[in-house]
This record gives sequence, C-alpha cells and structure tokens, in this order.
Amino acid sequence: MSVYSSLYPGAMEGLTELRAVGFPMACVTNKSAEFALPLLDRLGIGHFFATVVGGECAPNPKPAPDALLLCAERLGMPIYQGLMVGDSRNDVGAARNAGCPVVCVPYGYNHGYDIRDAQPDAVIASIADLPALLGKAA
Repeated sequence: MSVYSSLYPGAMEGLTELRAVGFPMACVTNKSAEFALPLLDRLGIGHFFATVVGGECAPNPKPAPDALLLCAERLGMPIYQGLMVGDSRNDVGAARNAGCPVVCVPYGYNHGYDIRDAQPDAVIASIADLPALLGKAA
C-alpha cells in the first residue's frame, strides 16, 4: 500500500455530498481490489463505495467495458444509468465501450495528456463540482 497516496482537493466534499443525496457509488480500477480496498479505507473513503471492482475481477482491463459492466451488475442497474468519473483516456474508452456517460477530472493518470482531447461528456475541476453538474447538490 502506498503511503504517498492522498486525496485530491474536493474529493471528500464531493463524495460526501453525493452520498448525502443517495447517489450510489462504486470504484472501478485496473489495480487489484486487494490493493485498492485498504488504500480506499486508509484514505477514509472506502465506506462511500457499495462495491469495488478491481482489475482481477473482469477478464479485460479498461478501456474494455468489462469492469464497468460488472460494476453496473453489482449495483443492480443498467449501465446507461451510470456515470463513469475518470481521469484517463482508458476511463473514457471504457465508458464509451460500455455505453455510459463519462465525466473527467484534469488530474491523475493523464500522463501529460489533456483529457479534453479524449472527448468526455464533461470535464470538472474537482470531484466537489460533480454534485452541481448532476443537479444533485444537497
């Protein structure tokens, strides 16, 4: 587990607000769930997620749609009612391949690439901006 990981500004606020209005949330990562679960807990956000889909849970990693489709199945909802929030071209690709909308933040695993070039449905400066974008502000 990385001791250097920390939350981006606004992440806790955005997750808290989405939870307060009953927005179901999950975590989909190409990292293993064995790594992701304790990291999410250490960061104090594990409790926000109804499920965590790790890289080992689906046959193909993002940008394949497999993990997102599994996530929707675990949440008991059709994929088109979901929303992928990501930070990379692989996230945008996975959402497009799965048939769900995608919103991105301009930081994270972009590797110097402007995430707008991947053409997500929207780009927000922070997860704290997500509730307002969704019209779900508490």
